[in-house]
Amino acid sequence: MITVKGKKLEWHQGLTVRDVLNTLGYNFPSVLVRLNGTIVRRKAWDSTVVPDQAEVEVRPIVAGG
Repeated sequence: MITVKGKKLEWHQGLTVRDVLNTLGYNFPSVLVRLNGTIVRRKAWDSTVVPDQAEVEVRPIVAGG
């Protein structure tokens, strides 16, 4: 299991940051992702594997004016 935004999510071998975002239905053009407190850049979402028991934080980036 991993924790995403305070909720438990099923974990499996090879789970990537992109998989987590897809499972949660995130389709925002820009989001901030932290994996165990470390920011994961967008270009690394497909290759960054989420370990079991990880804490994932996802926050949409919103601009206004």
